Amino acid sequence: MESNTGRVALVTGASSGIGAETARHLADLGFTVYAAARRVDRMSDLAARGIRTVSVDVTDDASMVAVVDRVIAEAGRVDVLVNNAGYGSYGALEDVPLSEARRQFEVNVFGLARLSQLVLPHMRARRDGYIVNVSSMGGKIWEPLGSWYHATKFAVEGLSDSLRVEVAPFGVKVVVIEPGVIRSEWSGISADTLEASSAGSAYSRQVTAMARALRGANANRIASGPDVVAAAIGKAVTTAKPRTRYAVGGGARFILFLNRVLPDRGFDRFIRRAYGMR
Repeated sequence: MESNTGRVALVTGASSGIGAETARHLADLGFTVYAAARRVDRMSDLAARGIRTVSVDVTDDASMVAVVDRVIAEAGRVDVLVNNAGYGSYGALEDVPLSEARRQFEVNVFGLARLSQLVLPHMRARRDGYIVNVSSMGGKIWEPLGSWYHATKFAVEGLSDSLRVEVAPFGVKVVVIEPGVIRSEWSGISADTLEASSAGSAYSRQVTAMARALRGANANRIASGPDVVAAAIGKAVTTAKPRTRYAVGGGARFILFLNRVLPDRGFDRFIRRAYGMR
């Protein structure tokens, strides 16, 4: 494995949480890092560390083309793409407008896929590169009121598996990261979308329990800091043969183990009890 000096990483969703911590960690490892998010003003602390901050909207094709073109023009290469941009849209299936469901897929799946399309020609030309897709343990398990969010993460898992096989002959590695409960603003935003969609509906009792759990996630004893995810990403992209998946932090390994050993209805009961639902 070559030295990280001169290697270039593009990290999306870098204005907070996992993305920001990953940008910092890769910079500490010697990468030239481009930290991308919609709001560049929220990345001033990264810019102060010498990280290059750029604007990108993963629902806008021109924006994604522009950011990859800029990285290539300035740095001449993209060694690592970390597809981290995403959010959790919660609500009962019958309550969530299809427009919001489509937006969830645009951000969590199609943006990830389009950026991968844009960097792959450069990685193939070098016969090396890493595409790191930040999924979730939610790409393997399920929760009530999270159907659209989990659908996107299940999609990321399947997309990544297929992509890994098709680009392997070109030296490109595809890695899936499956975080558990991570302290960030993500859970509060998810609780807000849940209440906006389904508060006062036929599902209100479940909404109350789920919103309480989401808002309390950062204080949950199993919650981990985003640095554990950043460390896993750093390990993956500095390894010649990374694992295909890294389940990290916040009870991810234990919960995914339960998902493997319990029958579906047994896991249903576990999830409902975990969220205080009868």
